[in-house]
Amino acid sequence: MTASSITCSGYLTAPALAEDEVVATAELFKTLGDPARVRIVNRVATSREPVCACELYEPLGLSQPTVSHHLKKLVDAGLLEREQRGKWAYFSLKRDAVEKLAAVADLKGACC
Repeated sequence: MTASSITCSGYLTAPALAEDEVVATAELFKTLGDPARVRIVNRVATSREPVCACELYEPLGLSQPTVSHHLKKLVDAGLLEREQRGKWAYFSLKRDAVEKLAAVADLKGACC
């Protein structure tokens, strides 16, 4: 399941969720449950241009294989797009992923 399996519009406050939406949401939270992945998404989200994987090693304090592992998980979850430029891979947020994350996180008016 990927972020694209999640529908928008009052998602978590909907009266009932389809099984595939529940599974996709759990997978999304699981993917973002790692601090390194949250930092990667933050760096990519705050960059005006796609981010080269090579630009993440030092700021994150992680080795190349570890960064690659986290990037693959984020791509597989449908949060990031990967673009190959020569020997380097560049990453950007998927446009629909931003909408899905906003929909999942929107709990305005749900209680209290």
